[in-house]
Amino acid sequence: MKEKKYDVVVAGYLGVDLAPGFYEISGYPNSTDFFKPGSLTEVKDLSISLGGVVANTGLALKIFNLRVRLQGLVGNDILGEIALKILSENGLAEGIRTTDKSGTAYGIVLSPPGRDRIFFESPGCNRYFSSGDIDYNVVAESRIYHFGYPPLMKVFYDNNGKELAKMFSRIKKLDVLTSLDMTLPDPHSESGKIDWKNILRRVLPYVDIFTPSIEEIVFMMRPELCSQITKDNSDGYITDSISEKIILDIGREIISLGSCITLIKTGRNGAYLFTGDVSSLNNVSGFSLSEDRWNHQELRSPAFRVDSGRVKNASGAGDVAVAGFLAALLKNFDPEIALKYTMCAGRDNLYGINATDGLCDWETMTQELNR
Repeated sequence: MKEKKYDVVVAGYLGVDLAPGFYEISGYPNSTDFFKPGSLTEVKDLSISLGGVVANTGLALKIFNLRVRLQGLVGNDILGEIALKILSENGLAEGIRTTDKSGTAYGIVLSPPGRDRIFFESPGCNRYFSSGDIDYNVVAESRIYHFGYPPLMKVFYDNNGKELAKMFSRIKKLDVLTSLDMTLPDPHSESGKIDWKNILRRVLPYVDIFTPSIEEIVFMMRPELCSQITKDNSDGYITDSISEKIILDIGREIISLGSCITLIKTGRNGAYLFTGDVSSLNNVSGFSLSEDRWNHQELRSPAFRVDSGRVKNASGAGDVAVAGFLAALLKNFDPEIALKYTMCAGRDNLYGINATDGLCDWETMTQELNR
């Protein structure tokens, strides 16, 4: 059987993140007072890095010594030039297209010490990205196709996710594993008011691997519960208020909708892994997952212990954790081992000023896990 040219094609949302640095001191205002009119908070230098699944997961996979191709859009503007420059320096700009339809997506990331991150996000030209922007010939030369952030990509959530289902159904026929990641919709935006559960019913039959965060999947599968939990948690960190029973119920429901493997990321609480019958995945070239170990599993992994003195940033931790998981799948590891790589990658993300600066290569990470 002919060897594929790429291990993973990562496509979807791409942007530039602008993050002011914060001093390592206590006493920053709480979430309510942080934006008090007329207030001033002194910060350090601005960090400019790439954001979104294409950059975060794609660059992490390359650091893990995999063959990666990216597919995404940037605008013809200075932020687009910055994005292309960074990707070129990493040898990953080839599949990125430019457009005049809108500017490059950008995010303003506020991450004061001891607080969860706050995002201001402009999707920019990602609103116009469609299945027609996918190079299917390139995708056919990969082992996994990983797509991310449809809640920020209007074409993919319009019409009850018709374009998203169209894209995945086509790729499903290409001898490629399909993988889908999410981001949390803004509840006040158009994306936050649509029926995401209905979209998932339509799309998940074509998705082999689904990797949402717990906040995202509760918002989509249990919107009333999410609204109540959010009201009851003024600090905005809702993960601790979601019971394991809810996670188990949602994980099992997702598997019943068609996804063979579902990884639910729960931040500082680790992750949950749910699987159905994975035998069909072994029909894809290069995969030989142990069906005895992978079929019909429900596993939980705690997060790895963090050296708090090394923590610099948490942006992109979920995307990087997914990169660790996909890399382990590509090496046909058992699920327990795959979860260890997932947690290790997610933890190491915290040690860099952006999503990938804190990461080790695969061999170094393996040596640590073996110890």
